[in-house]
Amino acid sequence: MKKNIVLFILFIFPIVAYLFFATGVNSFMFLPTVTPNIPDIGHWQSLDGQPVTLNKKITILGFTGTDILKNKGNYFNLNQKIYNKNREFKDFQFVMVAPEGTQSQVKEILNGLDDITDVSKWLFVFAPTNEIQSFYNTLKLKGKLDADFGTSNVFIIDKKRNLRGRKDKDQYKEGYNAASPSDLYNEMTDDVKVILAEYRLALKRNNADRQI
Repeated sequence: MKKNIVLFILFIFPIVAYLFFATGVNSFMFLPTVTPNIPDIGHWQSLDGQPVTLNKKITILGFTGTDILKNKGNYFNLNQKIYNKNREFKDFQFVMVAPEGTQSQVKEILNGLDDITDVSKWLFVFAPTNEIQSFYNTLKLKGKLDADFGTSNVFIIDKKRNLRGRKDKDQYKEGYNAASPSDLYNEMTDDVKVILAEYRLALKRNNADRQI
């Protein structure tokens, strides 16, 4: 009993306190699962030919659509509000699903971001539009892809490939609008903090168990 109390004081209470004070807008201490166990994307080709997976990664998942450059401001917003603040976390990544044939547009986006940040965790994968639509359907979301097979929303995927968000009836949130800096700065920043704190807590707990 005493051992459990000591563990709580040393490892769990600081994380709970951090969440309480750091998650201003979001009152959740745990971010609910919107869609469990979505498929992986390992069969799609990445820009550099390296494998990309959602397994054991905290992923910000997006769908670019065919006219990527039209929405280049969205990528700058994401980079400044979310990516730069969290890219040092070992298992954190951005994965953008793009239609085949948009590789040159993606290179232009990455070249622009490369001037202001390390883009090593900005990952793009390419697929036929029918496969993109089929994959998106497995997310079981209320929002739909547009006519270009893209959306301004991005999604939080945890290490077990669960899509996480807010399920409260007064504050349902399945994705975050990259075209809205306020949406990213307030709600998404808040929710990413919750997810990262959840995994930091799990890591501390595992380390404590090994030391006992």
